[in-house]
Amino acid sequence: MERPLLVYTTFPDLASALNIGEALVRERLIACINVLPGMQSVFSWKGAVERGEEVAAILKSREGLADALSAALKARHPYETPIILHLPVAGSDADTAAWILAETGAAGSVGAAGDPAAG
Repeated sequence: MERPLLVYTTFPDLASALNIGEALVRERLIACINVLPGMQSVFSWKGAVERGEEVAAILKSREGLADALSAALKARHPYETPIILHLPVAGSDADTAAWILAETGAAGSVGAAGDPAAG
């Protein structure tokens, strides 16, 4: 069975995170996006130390979609160089993994389990 994949990224605001997340769900590249607003960031950008408010997001997908998901995220992302970190999942609840695989169109996956609305 193909393994789940978490992708961590940031956005400049809640609206862009939710809009891009919804598009990726509709395209079945992700099963879910968790958006965490109100994050304060300090980062180095083009030789200067910057501060800003951002929104963190965790996307739930599967390993086989890593490249397609990264490309789709970059194509829509408002940042010049978006942060896209693939976080491999060492293990997961079987029902959670089955739901992610089913919602992202993995071949051979059957049905959804649990309450996916809880994200």
